[in-house]
Formats: sequence, structure tokens, C-alpha cells
Amino acid sequence: MHDAPLIGTIVGGIVLAFFFAAIAHRLRLPPLAGYLLAGVVCGPFTPGFVADGHLAHQLAEIGVVLLMFGVGLHFSLKDLLSVKSIAIPGALGQMAVATVLGMLLGWALGWPMVQSFVFGLALSVASTVVLLRAMEERRLMETERGRIAVGWLIVEDLAMVLALVLLPAIGASLNAGQSMSFGEIAMTVGITIGKVVAFVAVMLIVGKRLIPWLLQVIAQTGSRELFRLAVLAIALGVAFGAAGLFGVSFELGAFFAGMMMGESKLAHDAAEETLPLRDAFAVLFFVSIGMLFNYQVLLSEPLVVLAALAIIVIGKSVAALGIVLAFRKPMTTALTIATSLAQIGEFSFILIGVGVAQNLVTKEAQDVLLAAAILSILINPLLFKLLDRAKARMDARAAAAEAEQGGTAAVPLQPTELSGHVVVAGYGKLGQLLGEAVHATGLPLLVLEEEKDHVDTLQQQGIETLVGNASSDEVLGAANLPEAKALLVTLPQAFESGEVVRAARQLNPRLRIIARADSEECREHLQKQGADMVVMGERELARAMTEGLAPV
Repeated sequence: MHDAPLIGTIVGGIVLAFFFAAIAHRLRLPPLAGYLLAGVVCGPFTPGFVADGHLAHQLAEIGVVLLMFGVGLHFSLKDLLSVKSIAIPGALGQMAVATVLGMLLGWALGWPMVQSFVFGLALSVASTVVLLRAMEERRLMETERGRIAVGWLIVEDLAMVLALVLLPAIGASLNAGQSMSFGEIAMTVGITIGKVVAFVAVMLIVGKRLIPWLLQVIAQTGSRELFRLAVLAIALGVAFGAAGLFGVSFELGAFFAGMMMGESKLAHDAAEETLPLRDAFAVLFFVSIGMLFNYQVLLSEPLVVLAALAIIVIGKSVAALGIVLAFRKPMTTALTIATSLAQIGEFSFILIGVGVAQNLVTKEAQDVLLAAAILSILINPLLFKLLDRAKARMDARAAAAEAEQGGTAAVPLQPTELSGHVVVAGYGKLGQLLGEAVHATGLPLLVLEEEKDHVDTLQQQGIETLVGNASSDEVLGAANLPEAKALLVTLPQAFESGEVVRAARQLNPRLRIIARADSEECREHLQKQGADMVVMGERELARAMTEGLAPV
């Protein structure tokens, strides 16, 4: 539609994304494979309908902004600072390794030094959208692994802000036949860092008070439409203002806007209001990436594309794995971080695009990077599936190794001596509330938990804990379920919850089992596995409110 390119781009992108995602689902492929293929179909390198690539990129940017805003809503400054000791050196170290590997590839191909450096730097930065989607699908955002991943992203974001400021200046000086002095580089870096510090200071001093206050005032009007508009205005307005006034990225601005809004009790409502738009624009993000893909590069430079892909999937992952393990984090955490970073996306495209515009990078190098990026995004969900299977095997091996460690009889999981106790499987937010309620009744409490940060909290509170996966036979066997009073299953994943319920019912047919569910399908599954009662948030709210009518 030449007379309405915006409408044509949105409608064409979403319709094609739906069509190809449905096919991908039928073939048991990740939906984003369909989104990327939709972009290829409506891109300039295939015949037929061609969407406006420039508009698609801007629409995709809105999706990234809303995504980072949503992350910020569930992320506090305390969470961010808690991972700084690993996120800062980890991100910078991993970026350095990937950049050097990219430069070595460029050297082997005979590229100029500057082009090799820009290409390597573009390979070093993970995609925000891909990483956060994988984390959210596995509900890892509130775990230590999730916090490290987000902190890692923020450091990469800040590094890219610096690179995007320096690159045009370097390009201009090289094109003019001059070289920047150390003083000029130091001044540019200092000004950029000063702007970032000023933005953060404004958000912590002014935004932390102003944004929650404004949200509260709007909520008191009673207008849902106005509240929804206020949420979007704050998210997009702060992101745009941060980029225009302080030179930081849209993503970083939106993240801080969400983090400051998270100080308000209305943060959950704010998150719900952004979800539909966020998901729709996130789809357009993958479509916009597919539109950039020139499949001819796979025929002309297949080995170069594979080498770049190996740096992204293997080089970056191994570097991240080694760094996280060097900080003495569990292997599960290290593998999760390594897998989540085994792809590249939006910042890589922006950086390589600036390089092309400044005549620092050739169009062929850009095509190679785009091809490697799309392949890495397609591979990443498969890597996460492999990680899920590996984690299950590692848990089983760890339990066996503990029982046979050093050939001695030691360290099997110690069975609890409690009886008449209440067992809580999972100690997230719901588990903590239930634990407090059980503790207040005076009943003995036993918690089954495997996340290290939650285990540390439980130990500090003196609550007896069995460390491990609640669905494993060893953990359930040590929980003395035949003598327990009740089992409360708070795990977010339906399959894992079902395994806990099934195994617990076999151990004690008379045990009172109460589980949470997020959908009707999940509720039916848990009931079939043997749960006495399955609680859904909406149903319980309706019941409680109906009971409140009784005195009327």
C-alpha cells in the first residue's frame, strides 16, 4: 500500500507472522521461526509484497522499549546492585572475547582493522528481546539467574551507548584522513559517561518520587483509559526523553522508567496494561529482522557465515560460562547465562549499520552479520530445550554423586524428622506468603526449594529446608510425606507441579494436597494427578468477594 505504508507494514507483518507462526507451531518449531520467515517474505529480497523496512524497525523499537519497561517494573535498584560484582566484569569480559574472535576472523579474511573491530563488537552483544523472552518463558526473571542476565544486559547496553557515540566521530576523522587524539577520545567518553550518570541521577532523585506520585493521582480519577494512557506515556516518554536529552538508549530509559514505577503499589496493574501492546510489537521486532535478511549471502559466503555463527553460539557462550564459573556460581546458573547470550540482535544491527554509514564496514560484512544473527536467534530456543534436558540430568547426577561422594557414606539428603507438618514446594512470592501464614499457625513447616537465593533466605530465617528439585523422588522421599499434614504446591510450571502432585499422592494417598494453577488446562491436569484442591487466582478472588456479600 504505497499511500498508507504504516498500515500496510503493521497489517502485513502481523498477518504474515500469524500465518507462519501457525505453521511453525504445527511443525513443533518455535513461533519466532515463523515471525522471522514472515519478515523474509515481506522483505525486499523476495518477490511480492514488500513492507517498509524503516517503519518496521521503528515499530520494533517500541516493542523493545515496552519489553524493557516491563522488566524494570519487576526489578528494583537493590536487585541491580546485587549482581554488579559479576554483571560488570562478566559482560565486559565476554564482549572483549567475542570482539577479539571477530577481529581474528576479519584478519583471516583480509578485512581492514577497523572493519574487523566493528564486526567483532557487533557479534558481542546479545539481543534484549530474545534473552528476555527465553527468561520469561521459564519464569526465571525473579531468580538469581534472571537478575544476573538482566544486569549483564544493562552493562552491554551502556557499552553500546559509548560505542555508538564514538563510532561516528572515529569514522569522520578517518574519512578526513586524520586520527583522533587521546584527549579527544577521552573527552568524548567523559561526556557520554557524564550524560549517563546525569540521567541515572535524575531518575533516582526525581523519577523515583514523581512517577509513582503521578500514577497514584491518575488512578484516583477512576478512569481506566486514562491510567492505561499514563502508563504508556511514562514508558515511551521517559525512553524518548532519555535518548534525546541524555543520549542513552531507548531501552535503558524504558528500563529505568519501569524500575521507578515499580516503587508504586500500582506497578502490577501497570505491567498488565502494557502486555498486549508489548507482545504485538515484539512480534514486529522479529519480522523487522527477517526483512533485513539477504539469503544470497548464504550461497556466496557460507563458510564466513558459519564462522561468525560459531563465534556467537560457541565463542560467546564458552566465555560467559567460564566467567560465571570463575565467580563460583552453580553450573546451572553458568549454563543458563551462557545459553541466553548465544545470540545477537538489535544493537548488533544498529552498530553495524552505523559502521556502514560511516564507510567503516562493507555491505558484505553487514549481510554476513545479519545472516549469522538470524541463524543464532533460530538456534537459541533449541539450545534452551537442550539446557532444560541437561539440567534434569545434572540434578539426577548431583543427587547420585552426593550419595557416593569420595566413596564414603556421606551426604545423602537428610530426611526430615518433622511429623504433622505442612510442606511447601517452592518458595517464590506465593510460597513466602504461605510460609508466613503456616508459621503463624504454629504448625511445623518444611520447604522444598532449589534456588540458592531463596535457600539462603530460608536458612537465615531458621526454616527447615530440603534443597533440591521438589519433583525429584529423593527430595519428596526425604520430606516424610506419609506423616505430613498437607502439601502446598506453588511451583509455576504445570508439568513440574503435576509431577510433584503425582509422586506425593503415591507416597501418601490420604495427604491433603493443594496446588496453584494459572489456567483451566493446568487446573484439570493437577486434579487428574491427584490434587485435592487447585487454586486459581481469579476463581478465589470471585469466591472471596462473593463471601463478602453475605452480611449485606
